[in-house]
Amino acid sequence: MLHESLRIIQDEHETLSAMLRSIGLMLDRGPVNEPEGFFNVLRAMLFYIDEFPERLHHTKETELLFPRVARLAPDTTRAIAQLNTDHARGEAAVRELQHLLLAWELIGETRRAAFEIAAKAYLAFYLEHMRLEETEILPAAQKVLSAADWAELDAAFASNCDPLTGKYPRDPVYDRLFSRIVSEAPAPIGLGHS
Repeated sequence: MLHESLRIIQDEHETLSAMLRSIGLMLDRGPVNEPEGFFNVLRAMLFYIDEFPERLHHTKETELLFPRVARLAPDTTRAIAQLNTDHARGEAAVRELQHLLLAWELIGETRRAAFEIAAKAYLAFYLEHMRLEETEILPAAQKVLSAADWAELDAAFASNCDPLTGKYPRDPVYDRLFSRIVSEAPAPIGLGHS
């Protein structure tokens, strides 16, 4: 049985993986003849990562899921410590990327390499982070957590409602952000050109 919180985590990971792949595609393509659109959509994508996965998804994993799993499956302690370190590092890293992108946009090509190097490292870091969660922590959680644990986790994760998963209505507060990402980002996350 797939618990609701696990389904939500998997949906959010799929959405985030698609976002990260789209960022990689955009880096490969570069600004070409549309620098304004290029920078606009990259800023929107990085803001999304900071706003949703970093603030909602990671917080619930760190505060609710990981402590329960660590308590009941002590063999996961090292992986959980790494994931918690990743969560703290990821928030600072995405903000640094936003700064590096702004520097490239405002100062020019002399700042491009710094952004590209940091972005590629961030994409690899984040994909590895999700792989570790999916291969070590989530399977352990399925084995050791009780029905009461799952009920509490399911209720907590159900409040995430990330509209980019396609499972929830779009939040009017973020509608402009999601419209920009979907209309301008390349597939697999958007309708723009790859």
